[in-house]
Amino acid sequence: MADSDLMQLYSRRILALTTAIPHQGKLENAQASVLKRSPQCGSSVTVHLTMTDGAISDFAQEVRACALGQASASVLGQAVIGLDRDTVATVRDQLRAMLTQDGQPPAAPFADLEALLPARAYPNRHASILLAWDATIEAMDKAAA
Repeated sequence: MADSDLMQLYSRRILALTTAIPHQGKLENAQASVLKRSPQCGSSVTVHLTMTDGAISDFAQEVRACALGQASASVLGQAVIGLDRDTVATVRDQLRAMLTQDGQPPAAPFADLEALLPARAYPNRHASILLAWDATIEAMDKAAA
């Protein structure tokens, strides 16, 4: 990867998101906790959550990922409280399509995911970008069961 490619991939927007990851840490009395790890790079995200009436009522995340995974977790964390499973899954699918199928970035409040568009050219980074979303969906399923 050339230096100019790295500069585009790790833009100021992405780096700014990595410094502002909401809901970091563990959640006492979580209904569900799920760890997801990317086999390609070793990044991991653990999500802890509680749900009320089918929506996330409390949320915490432990993010040990590359800058791209951190940026994605940051965007999720900014708006995750109050979301239902269908919404989280829809945005995750839009994010995946943005990375793999020339799809459009998700709309607000997830519009900052657009910063990850340069990662489209690096499929080995996609798993890390999706970790927080996949962990959240699995935790929601676990809490609902």
